[in-house]
Amino acid sequence: MKKILFLFFVLIYSLGFSQKKFTLDDTLRGSITPERAWWDLQYYALNVKVEPKNKFISGFNIVKYKVLTPSQTLQIDLQSPMFISRIEQDGENLSFTKKGQNAYFIRLKKAQIAGDIEEIKVYFSGKPLVAKRAPWDGGFSWTKDKNGKDFIATSCQGLGSSVWWPCKDHMYDEVDSMRISVTVPDSLRDISNGRMEKMCISSDGLRTTDWVIKNPINNYGVNVNIGNYVNWGETFDGEKGPLSVDYYVLPQNLDKAKKQFLEVPRMLKAFEYWFGPYPFYEDGYKLVEVPYLGMEHQSSITYGNKFKNGYLGRDLSGTGWGSKWDFIIVHESGHEWFANNITYKDIADMWIHESFTNYSETLFTEFYWGKEAGRDYVIGTRSNIQNDAPIIGIYDVNERGSGDMYYKGGNMIHTIRQVINDDEKFRQILRGLNSNFYHQTVTTAQIENYISEQAGIDFSKVFDQYLRGTKIPKLAKKVSKGLISFRWENVVAGFNMPVKVTIDDKEQFIYPTTDWKKIKGNKISVDRNFYIN
Repeated sequence: MKKILFLFFVLIYSLGFSQKKFTLDDTLRGSITPERAWWDLQYYALNVKVEPKNKFISGFNIVKYKVLTPSQTLQIDLQSPMFISRIEQDGENLSFTKKGQNAYFIRLKKAQIAGDIEEIKVYFSGKPLVAKRAPWDGGFSWTKDKNGKDFIATSCQGLGSSVWWPCKDHMYDEVDSMRISVTVPDSLRDISNGRMEKMCISSDGLRTTDWVIKNPINNYGVNVNIGNYVNWGETFDGEKGPLSVDYYVLPQNLDKAKKQFLEVPRMLKAFEYWFGPYPFYEDGYKLVEVPYLGMEHQSSITYGNKFKNGYLGRDLSGTGWGSKWDFIIVHESGHEWFANNITYKDIADMWIHESFTNYSETLFTEFYWGKEAGRDYVIGTRSNIQNDAPIIGIYDVNERGSGDMYYKGGNMIHTIRQVINDDEKFRQILRGLNSNFYHQTVTTAQIENYISEQAGIDFSKVFDQYLRGTKIPKLAKKVSKGLISFRWENVVAGFNMPVKVTIDDKEQFIYPTTDWKKIKGNKISVDRNFYIN
């Protein structure tokens, strides 16, 4: 029953987006509009006061930018029912209009000159959207812990960070660095991204914490987590030297967390081996308990897996291997490399985040329990694949693709690894992705081309097959009089992926096309590691 419910949610996740009718709001949110294109984000200074009693927030955001080409209209995003009350530049109030539900177009008075660094100050307030089923639907989670204290968190992937603070809410342009100042009642603590610079308690019973982020960060990675936190930390001896690792949990869960979070240095060791150094040494690594399942907020990974192995105690592969480690710690931390270091420009390419991070689960399993264990795990996840819609979504309207970006995407990467047939070359490709696209936003084409170039194999048709359609390749076979005939069926034009088979007890590669080919033999079986029919 649990597996049926999980597959139901995967199906809803996919169909909910594929049936959407696009509006002006989708275009304003999902495209690089002219009012976005002319300026480059440099720095945010976000100040926000959170009032748990009223579920109300207010504050301002200083947006520093570089002028690329002269223009006088600038787009800032903030989703209803939040609203912008005032915008300033150089101390002067600016006029602005609102288009659709969420896009504000600001008329600048000062001449914008190419190469200049400018800034605006945006004042905002309101009751942000309440997350109904975080993290999937996003917004603010306003809850209480078992002692009746406020326990609050944000999550907004896909929906966008403009659900609670004003920003340039498109993934193509990451801010270079950022400061977050969060004010809460003094009985609570806020934990956000980066490193704590200072914390002060005022005479009126409020606590303000300043966090500084030195690395580029995507908008949805910015978060606030508010609760009656206790914390401890350690130092991980990583590839780039000492990495600070900090943990924040509710006091009643401290003992369980200290045991469960031993998974973190194990995760860091495995992923630095496969992907290269942790991408945010300057900002450190934090794992923060929240009232929802968890999310990959950069340098502030959120955790709500109930201190259990697996996915809330379940093994999503059905093989037993997924019960040996904590799914949220491994998966959400894997996103530090694929999502936060390498970030999609358009959510249509969300597979870059989820397919590689899904496969990180396999690589973690392999690192500690061996290659066959990893293979069992990834192959076991195939039962979760729906093949309902293409993995790549629709561009320029903030539309992600099928939920198959997880398990089908992971099995596609596993299949590509088999074709490369050189585990060290494959590992260097993963590490090369993280070094060549370090702290960058990317397109599917960039990732596809890099893998093909580094492997020395043209995988373009493989990507077309698995990312842009729903058909699974079928290897058709006929055996007659000592000859085996074979060809690809159910494939895109030009599909010619090699596949490893065993012919009469001899393992070898064959090179099918859509035309029949023949090879001597009486019996043929296909390597299980290739995701084909």
